[in-house]
Amino acid sequence: MKAKYILLALLCVCSSMSAQEKDSTDVFFQHLELNEVVVTGVTGSTKLKNSPAPISVINNKTLRSTASTNLIDAISHEPGMSQLTTGSGISKPVIRGLGYNRIAVVHDGIRQEGQQWGDEHGIEIDAQDVNSVEILKGPASLMYGSDAMAGVLIFHSMPTLPLDEMSASLSTGYQTNNGMFDYSLNFAGNRKGVVWGLRYSDKKAHAYKNSYDGYVPNSQFKERAFSAMLGINRSWGHSHLMMRYYHLTPGIVEGERDATTGELICSSDNVKTYAKALPFQQVYHYKVVSDNSFNLPKGNLRVLLGYQQNRRQEYEESAVDYSLYFRLHTLNYDVRYLTNELNGWKVSTGINGMWQKSENKGEEYLIPAYHLWDFGAYLTTSRESKRWSLSGGLRFDHRHLHSYALEEEGSMRFMDFSRNFSGVTGSIGSVFHASNKLDIKLNVARGFRTPNMSELGSNGVHEGTIRYEIGNANLRPEYSWQADLGINLTSKYVEVQASAFANLIDNYIFSHRIQEVMDADYLTYHFEQGDARLMGFEVSTDIHPVHWIHIGNTFSMVEARQLHQSRETKYLPNIPAARWSSELKFELTHSGKVLNNAYLALGMDCYLKQNHYYMAEETETATPGYTLFSLSAGTDILVKGRKIAEVYISGENLTNKAYQSHLSRLKYADMNVVTGRRGVFNMGRNFTIKIVLPIL
Repeated sequence: MKAKYILLALLCVCSSMSAQEKDSTDVFFQHLELNEVVVTGVTGSTKLKNSPAPISVINNKTLRSTASTNLIDAISHEPGMSQLTTGSGISKPVIRGLGYNRIAVVHDGIRQEGQQWGDEHGIEIDAQDVNSVEILKGPASLMYGSDAMAGVLIFHSMPTLPLDEMSASLSTGYQTNNGMFDYSLNFAGNRKGVVWGLRYSDKKAHAYKNSYDGYVPNSQFKERAFSAMLGINRSWGHSHLMMRYYHLTPGIVEGERDATTGELICSSDNVKTYAKALPFQQVYHYKVVSDNSFNLPKGNLRVLLGYQQNRRQEYEESAVDYSLYFRLHTLNYDVRYLTNELNGWKVSTGINGMWQKSENKGEEYLIPAYHLWDFGAYLTTSRESKRWSLSGGLRFDHRHLHSYALEEEGSMRFMDFSRNFSGVTGSIGSVFHASNKLDIKLNVARGFRTPNMSELGSNGVHEGTIRYEIGNANLRPEYSWQADLGINLTSKYVEVQASAFANLIDNYIFSHRIQEVMDADYLTYHFEQGDARLMGFEVSTDIHPVHWIHIGNTFSMVEARQLHQSRETKYLPNIPAARWSSELKFELTHSGKVLNNAYLALGMDCYLKQNHYYMAEETETATPGYTLFSLSAGTDILVKGRKIAEVYISGENLTNKAYQSHLSRLKYADMNVVTGRRGVFNMGRNFTIKIVLPIL
């Protein structure tokens, strides 16, 4: 990498808040001090410095100030995080090269279930309703079971307000590239321990553009969400009821081009329309969660019960009649007991799982209808002392999966079969506090994942991925061993976090292209498995020679191989390129009378060439390296000592670089016969403005 590209600084700390700030969560995260940050994705709540497993935390202030088109886009710049994208509206999380059902997503305390097996299926969570995010990297099966092999994303909603307080706010934003406009209204309160919260959010965007493709037809989307919470907080604990509604209408970018001009074919007369155009999806997600916590004499008992319904409809030939329609019902349960500390030890034990039923309601089919039931029981323990922090535990999981047969035009489309999977997982780790500034971490974990129904039983055209997919009913569950070694160094002027990992996965499941033609208009892909090895590291530094300047860098990379294979099948598919991110941030004011917490930041994201790809049958191709530059600024605006607004302005991809992410599915769309370039390119130059207005 050329030296001129090595700009100093990725934002590793957030600007501190004014004394008038009401949001106690933001005040809590005034600085990146490992002695203070608390995480919940382990045995109870513990300080980040005491967790042997690698965890990243993104606070509310950082989420509000980050330019993004969706929730996963907002957190994808964290070390070790990537996103598998379909245009600008749909992103799937990838942690250290692993995604799909290898990542558990937790919201409102339960697993979010929305048919995450699909490439073009995003996360059905309102970004405006997320207060903070915890990213657990590596197997986290102890508390979350199968599908947490790569890690867990924990999305925390806004906390309840202190006693006898109320608040209301309006936030809005606009992006120039795709005309994205969004707004969100929030009202919350706490009267004598009776707590409530209401939020309504709306977002819409037309097609995005870049310097090679111009506007990309059908990349527009609309998003709407509503949430309500009602509960009571008492000395004995709390009982909260949450209800959520989410609706996304994304276009399906097919990437078809005119055979003469090479231009993308548009089915609408107005490529910049906000209205839906064929083909498109309608995605609905409904969720009700009962969250109950009881303070007992010797510990705390928490009981969570939830129901989710996910509806996913695809409209291909008609805007009225859907072709594909998946309806997924999920019942979640989670009961856990955490003991009080005894001689330095804490113990957590619990059971959790889900019942699930998926129905096919459309005229076309991709996966069979099925039902699923799983159960898990675990026990974890931890101990903290002046020099050492220890933690570990064991878990047992059992999952039953049954597929229903379907006969179509005299032939068997889907077979009737049942599979049972069981697994024992565990982890053990320690943190050595060498001093009050240096921590050394080591963790070893065993992961487990059962095949999903798409991998086992799919047989049809997956419109969103532009391919025909064939499942494999004989797939075995995946097992992994992962070791993590990390260091955290915190001093007055320098903060360093580094983590290296090695992950061995038995029976790794992936899809690859085959020669057999099932549909003349689509390439055919089949699910296979083999043994895999993933290795990599992340390094983050933040240097602040004076209190108002932060210079930081992060570098993350992962190499993923399938063992005992030839060059064509040696590397696993969908592995992100190595990334170097830098940012130089100036914190201009912290006690101004009009402008407070003002900052200016210069940023760079440099993605190296990805030359390690799955070559067989042209399943993947190499991706050239590219560098993107950004500029951002933000401030609180005060009147008579009271904050009346937060304003954030940013510019992304300032040089209007035409590029394709290695994890963009649109990279493999049709070739432009005029330029010889294959696929659709990512978003070009984009400017964003966000405004947050406290009303109460």
